[in-house]
Amino acid sequence: MTNWKAVAVGFVVILVVGTGGLSIPVLGQIGAGLLGGFAAGYLAGGTLGNGAWHGLVAGSVAGIAVSILAATLGGLLGLAGGPLGGLLGSLGVLVAGIVLTLLFAIDSAIAGAVGAWVKG
Repeated sequence: MTNWKAVAVGFVVILVVGTGGLSIPVLGQIGAGLLGGFAAGYLAGGTLGNGAWHGLVAGSVAGIAVSILAATLGGLLGLAGGPLGGLLGSLGVLVAGIVLTLLFAIDSAIAGAVGAWVKG
């Protein structure tokens, strides 16, 4: 069963650290995923699989939230190029967001397993 409190804490950690990590483009986002996944896995505890699951869910939710926000902003900014510009702008950002979601999910799952291991 998913511990939604652990997922929510991991999600918030990812967003806060990721926002601060914007000054270090790639490392800041990877670090955010690692810290948030670790927090979710540590709070959930249990087996390595349980910690990995909670880290994965926290990272995926954060990646999806950031992707939707970025696609919306890309679509609005793309409207300057007309309706087709808005569509192409948001779709391009959405594809990049899928990659970001996978990046957050994978490293968060690994860190979540480590967090559960540390707690156990």
